[in-house]
Amino acid sequence: MASILPLHLPLGRVSGRALAALVTAIRKTPARAPLVRLFRFQLGIDAARALAPGCRGELPFSYAPLRARADHGRPSRNLGIPKAASSVRGSRALAHAYREGSVSPERVVERALEGARALARRTPPLGPLCGYDDARALEAAKASAERHARRASLGSFDGIPVAVKEEVNVEGYPARLGTRFMAHDRPVADAVAVARLRAAGAIVLGPTPMTEFGLSTLGANAHRRMPRNPHDPTRLPGGSSSGSAVAVTTGVTPVSLGVDGGGSIRVPAALCGVFGLKPSYGRIPATGLGFPGNASVVHLGPIASTSYDLAEFVTIASGPDDADEASLAAPALANGELDGALGRGVSGLRIGIDEAEWARAEDSVAGPAREALDALERDGAELVPVRIELARHAAAIGYLTIGIEAFAGMAEIRARHLDDLGYDVQLLLSGLETFRPDDYLDAQRLRAGLRREVARTLRDVDVLALPTTARSAPPVSDDEAKTGFIDPPALDAICRYAFLANLTGLPAGTAPVGFDAGRLPVGLQIVGDAWDEACVLQVLAHLERLGAAESTRPEAYVDLLG
Repeated sequence: MASILPLHLPLGRVSGRALAALVTAIRKTPARAPLVRLFRFQLGIDAARALAPGCRGELPFSYAPLRARADHGRPSRNLGIPKAASSVRGSRALAHAYREGSVSPERVVERALEGARALARRTPPLGPLCGYDDARALEAAKASAERHARRASLGSFDGIPVAVKEEVNVEGYPARLGTRFMAHDRPVADAVAVARLRAAGAIVLGPTPMTEFGLSTLGANAHRRMPRNPHDPTRLPGGSSSGSAVAVTTGVTPVSLGVDGGGSIRVPAALCGVFGLKPSYGRIPATGLGFPGNASVVHLGPIASTSYDLAEFVTIASGPDDADEASLAAPALANGELDGALGRGVSGLRIGIDEAEWARAEDSVAGPAREALDALERDGAELVPVRIELARHAAAIGYLTIGIEAFAGMAEIRARHLDDLGYDVQLLLSGLETFRPDDYLDAQRLRAGLRREVARTLRDVDVLALPTTARSAPPVSDDEAKTGFIDPPALDAICRYAFLANLTGLPAGTAPVGFDAGRLPVGLQIVGDAWDEACVLQVLAHLERLGAAESTRPEAYVDLLG
């Protein structure tokens, strides 16, 4: 292990006093440069920078996703919307109960809030909320109950409780982004996506905790009493939309709003054993997103208990907003486009498999995911070998992109609040100060090459299939959860397959497909062509039809129907 002065450079996880000493050394001694060199090597950044010139494209002038094919029309087998497992309380189960009069939206919201507080009292904690909007939620539930009594429902989400990642503004709860210093008492309006959910009758329970500024997908944040993984509280839930995933996994909400810049919807959904969908870039407007200097890889989307909830969420929240230029490029969804896709099945669907990428996942994760692929093949899908040369470098390109965009966007925060940030974020920002002047621009040229290569691949297949993560949920101790830690190898394994879809802006979803040897959930990721969320949902729905959701309910579960 290399050393400088009395400091040993870490090759794995560092926490506690060692992390505090490391941050002090990095910020106040010449130790910064060699540590950054090590991190660049561990995260594959130097390998990406060394790629041949032909891997690069021209600097992009738009981050709208490249569409491989003009026609995404596909025949339907009319299998219908997958029937959720009896143990899973999705929005359809709640809506049916409202129509039958067996439960009211008011009682469901009361149970959800009571359940969230009970989970928060556990040790280790499983609380999925970092704020409780009781008064407004109960008022909205009463209005929903009155509509249901009059048979005047606003639609599929009327009376459905939802939770919102604290990166997104909710009236009365400005985005705090996992920090301890950002104001929480200033007035703020709902983000566009939240306002659209409310207009459809959804009931916002409150904000969900996230990793600080969303700069880690592991799911730890020393400034929050972060929930652990509901399947094993000694494990992390994934991030950065940690609370949103735990809210769904524990049954507090059938669906939650997340934000995904480098897997932050798909990673916690996979590690917690639920469904997640990152739509195409711009499909859901980012207006009201709290991160300063909104990144070019950031997408809003749902984490949910069923594929139907994913489809309904995107249908409700999507559409252009003048304040978000990216959303203006998104074509309108046809009436019933996403719901209709849920019943198509997979017969004749061509699924691209890059074996070189699959080989980089741990066997305990790749095994259940491959079994799911085998099941899709038995039901008529065709597994097609593909090769995307730049895919192995997508994570490194993503680290450069989101890291430097965040560094620039946080200029005022770095100047005024650097000491208030967690040690992991201090270390990241201090390291980014030493990056080369052309790192970002070269990353965008490599990104252009990746976008071009993926678009070529999707001309011949309908979707790509990848593991959602290269490993299952990492462990965490109580001390690490309280004081924070860094773990570049674990971070890289968790992000390994996420950035390909963020850098291209393509829709990508994850479905639970089983467990590893330690009974931790495993996810299978499906990436589609630009604006083709329907095809992604088509595959996720069939995986649900094969029983994906039934096996993943944890012991700690709030039954909203009683």
